[in-house]
Amino acid sequence: MGKTSRDWTQIYAIYGVDDWQTPLFLLIHAIGFSILSVLFLLYFEPTCYFLQHFLPGPASARFAAGFTGSVTALSAVCLFFAAANFLYSAVSLHWEMSQSIVSSVPDWSSVKQALDLGCGRGILLNTVALQLKKSGSSGRVVGLNPTRTQAENRALNPTSTLRSAGLEGVQEYVTCRSGDPRTLPFGDSYFDVVVSAVFLHTVGKEFGPKSAAAAAERMRVLGEVVRVLKPGGVAVVWDIVHVPEYVQRLNELKMEEISVSESVTAFMVSSHIVSFRKPRQHFVGSAEVRLDWRFNNLG
Repeated sequence: MGKTSRDWTQIYAIYGVDDWQTPLFLLIHAIGFSILSVLFLLYFEPTCYFLQHFLPGPASARFAAGFTGSVTALSAVCLFFAAANFLYSAVSLHWEMSQSIVSSVPDWSSVKQALDLGCGRGILLNTVALQLKKSGSSGRVVGLNPTRTQAENRALNPTSTLRSAGLEGVQEYVTCRSGDPRTLPFGDSYFDVVVSAVFLHTVGKEFGPKSAAAAAERMRVLGEVVRVLKPGGVAVVWDIVHVPEYVQRLNELKMEEISVSESVTAFMVSSHIVSFRKPRQHFVGSAEVRLDWRFNNLG
């Protein structure tokens, strides 16, 4: 796929970070806790003297001051680690996982239409476009971002995403648009390939990530992915936290070649790549209807 390994600064220079507020928040708090821990160290004796007015004896005061200083320092280390992990996940790891997602599709030369669901700033989108270009395909990839009312931090101006495609030299392979992932604005059996990176878990978060309503919304999106996928088409999804429920739903929909990668830590939690193929003939029984792929009869 051309150059499959890049320095994180190169990736950041082209794509930036989708949710830059989160690592900034973590970094500011890490610096704050670091300053507090240094102050505890520099003024340890005065702190102990002050605490003696509230605790029984010098030993208790020293223990309390030492314990508080240690927890403060440990908190600073954890916050620095979280900020670094978030940046790594959003930039370098996103790039690496995009290569893995593309590698999960066996034949790109025959792909005419591909969809990147929740394309963000375009790391996976452009990775797909680069693969189409390398394989000599005349296909195109559509990047769909949710509208601002659905996910403000993911609602990017298509111009910025297309700019990154231009920097990668694949603008002729890329189209961007906004839309509702729960009712995709495409016809049935439209795409040869559907991909997505750390997006599906954000759908329905307004109901609370662990709520039944949020789970139902995620299943609606997964059903829409199946609906717009051509028979025999391949879908590859990298996501966090909710992968077991995706696998269960895909089994219920009788998808084929369902595969789950090994766990990779992303954004401080476990993540996996799930891939599957839509059957060329999809028969479950005489009572099945096509709307079953986008329904929400989740009880």
